[in-house]
Amino acid sequence: MKSLFIPTVTIILSLVSSFNLLAKSDPSGIADKVELIRPLLPGQVLTNVCLQDVSNKQICTEKLFADKPTVLIVYRGGWCPYCNAQLNQIKSVEKGIVQLGYQVIAVSPDSNKNVAEQQSREKINHTLLADTEMNLAKALGLAFFLDSKTEAMYRERLGVPFVDFEGESRVALPAPAIYIFDTEGRVHFQYVNPDYKVRLNEKLLLSAARLLRKDLD
Repeated sequence: MKSLFIPTVTIILSLVSSFNLLAKSDPSGIADKVELIRPLLPGQVLTNVCLQDVSNKQICTEKLFADKPTVLIVYRGGWCPYCNAQLNQIKSVEKGIVQLGYQVIAVSPDSNKNVAEQQSREKINHTLLADTEMNLAKALGLAFFLDSKTEAMYRERLGVPFVDFEGESRVALPAPAIYIFDTEGRVHFQYVNPDYKVRLNEKLLLSAARLLRKDLD
C-alpha cells in the first residue's frame, strides 16, 4: 500500500477541518465562512471537475491528472498580492519539481481572459487554469462566502470582478491551498490555511514532492 506523506502542519489543519464536518453544510457547496471549509484530505479522491484554459477550452481533472502526478496550487486570483508572491516564489523550485516528474498547475476563480493576462504579466511558466464557476474549489472543500464587510471592501476598493453564485448576491472565494495528487486524483499532500496571508514555503513544497515521488509511481 502506498504511504502518504503528511507534514505536521497538514495534520493539524486536517484535524481542524475534520471537526468542521459537524458544521451545517450549505447546499451550494460553499461554506458560510472560511473557518467552516472542509478541505479534501490525504487519501481522498477528487471528483472529476472541469476547468477552462486561457483559450476557454474545457479541461477536466480526470484527464488532466492522468499522465503524471500533479502539484496543484489553488489561489484567490491575479488581483491578490499574496497569491502573486507565492506563484513567483514557486518559480524558484518549479524546475526541480518538474524534473521529479510532476506537472505544476495553478487554478483561480478568475476569468480565462484575466488568467491569460496574469500568465503574461507575471511570466509564469506553469499552467494556469480558470475555475470561474468554482467547481474545483467546491470539490476540494475550499469555497467560502466572504463576510459583508470584506465583500464591500473587495468590490469597492479593489474593483475585483466577482461573480455571484447559486442565485446569491454574496461573494465567494477559495481558501488558498496546495495539493499533490497521483494520476488517479488521490490526495497525497495537502496544505490549507484559512489565513490567506500564511503560505507554504516553496522549499517545503519541493521537499514534500521529493519525498512523495517514490510512492507515486
